[in-house]
Amino acid sequence: MSRILIVDDDRETCRFITELLEGAGREIESASKPREALALARGGGFDLIVSDINLNHPDVSGLDVLKAFRAANPIGQVVLISGFGTLETAIEASKAGAFDYISKPFNIGEVKRTVARALAQAARAEAHERTGAVEPPGLIGRTAAMLTVYKQIAVAAGAAAPVLVVGESGTGKELVARAIHEHGPRAGRPFVPVNCGAIAESLLESELFGHTRGAFTGAVSDTKGIFEQAHGGAVLLDEISETTAALQVKLLRVLQEGEIRAVGASRSVRVDVRIIAATNTDLERAVTKKRFREDLFYRLSVIVIKLPPLRDRRPDIPLLVDRFLRNACARAGRQVELASAAVDALVAYAWPGNVRELENTIERLVLFAGGSRIEVADLPAPLTERQTDFAEELFLDLPTLDDLDRRYLLHVLRVMGGNRTRAAEALGVDRRTLYRMAQRFGLDLKEDGSE
Repeated sequence: MSRILIVDDDRETCRFITELLEGAGREIESASKPREALALARGGGFDLIVSDINLNHPDVSGLDVLKAFRAANPIGQVVLISGFGTLETAIEASKAGAFDYISKPFNIGEVKRTVARALAQAARAEAHERTGAVEPPGLIGRTAAMLTVYKQIAVAAGAAAPVLVVGESGTGKELVARAIHEHGPRAGRPFVPVNCGAIAESLLESELFGHTRGAFTGAVSDTKGIFEQAHGGAVLLDEISETTAALQVKLLRVLQEGEIRAVGASRSVRVDVRIIAATNTDLERAVTKKRFREDLFYRLSVIVIKLPPLRDRRPDIPLLVDRFLRNACARAGRQVELASAAVDALVAYAWPGNVRELENTIERLVLFAGGSRIEVADLPAPLTERQTDFAEELFLDLPTLDDLDRRYLLHVLRVMGGNRTRAAEALGVDRRTLYRMAQRFGLDLKEDGSE
């Protein structure tokens, strides 16, 4: 039985969300008084809290409810709702430990899906705490970039269209594909991933479409390919950019006609398969260079999900480190912790291999740890060297926006011969604003008769 607490200072909203989330196996309670909600949160007796951020109380907000609940129940989850959907609020909610953040007016389907995911996460955390077993693989992240990915997965899961997942190596493209499949109507059917770049060109067609007996040397019997094996389910075509032009034509037929023809066969066979493709290359550029078929690209990219590299979501690194550390310790049969300074060093690193590189690094640190605590000195040399951000180098010693605004104002005044009225018109402001700008930049626009 999952226990859910709904928190909102408006009773009608509490009632509406309660009715929205009611279902078998759920026990729902609501609180419209902020202090009452805070007391219930401190009790920690829920699996999930769904709370408005603004509770119209001088001392209690949804963030206070979140922090109190997470302190009392670290494995419980919190979904925050706000009518003031700003990036700052979303980031603050994520940093405080919110599972997700939803802006009003919200989509009913989105709320239901988010709550289902939050309850599933709470159940996994509870199972892990109870058994100490390795957690199943899954996407982790609370940054705005990852919240966007989660929302895109939810949309893709409910659709039947092909999906193209784009991201650098190690960002978790297969995890996204699996999440789309597992949260969609084909969840109970096969999910078959195939790495198009890891199979020899001469064998890939046979692997995908199957072959008949005698089709080539060594074909001693009729063999079904991956598309037939996955009938009713989904196929992940990883590194789709590595396929040949000839194979791309046949993949296009699968997408358009739902038909395949085994190597050596004289007739086609219909298959019902959802195709998810993934790549770490720029397919649009490959199309312009004639290395990838344009019609196949447009057919695959009905839904495009772009995974951010780990360096662009550094606040998620401590969450990933925590997951990987617990899993590595469970596998190694030992207990090791990371010093906070070591975690800071991991956050500062650029991670060219992304999440996969981070996971492998944590595994190695646990296996070779000399004691029960990993310090900065225990980290590999590249992680302890100062990382210079490219953007930091690019903008070093360049003028600030105020500097640029001041220079531009001076330029306009010179062009207009010091005429304040014409200068204001050129800048698209009135004369009063022009004077305020001049005052801010320390310029003296004396009344010398110039209009």
